[in-house]
Amino acid sequence: MKSRLARIVLASLAPSMALVAGGPGGGKPTTITGVIVDTACYIGHDAKGAGHAKCATLCAKAGIPLAVLEDASGLLYLPLSLDHKNPNEKLLPYVEKRVKVTGVVMQKGGMRGIVIREISESK
Repeated sequence: MKSRLARIVLASLAPSMALVAGGPGGGKPTTITGVIVDTACYIGHDAKGAGHAKCATLCAKAGIPLAVLEDASGLLYLPLSLDHKNPNEKLLPYVEKRVKVTGVVMQKGGMRGIVIREISESK
């Protein structure tokens, strides 16, 4: 009985342990600073900034993915939700604001994603 309980506990902790050990898919822990943008308007017609916040919020609520536009590189990082929850919910308070994001970065098929652990507004 104790052995079975130990296996259940270990199995339930495995996803969290994978993130601590470097993340799923060989991702690496990273901190990036950038602006939260809606991907459709940013990619489609380079819309971004405080004057675009209302539109970006409406787009995000309609299901358009938000992303982190990194200051240093200009690269977009798509937030990944490995818990099957809407990643936009975590980012909505920061639409078109500069943020500091800490998480696990993964790349595949030419895309960059980040499993966000912490996010805060940055100046």
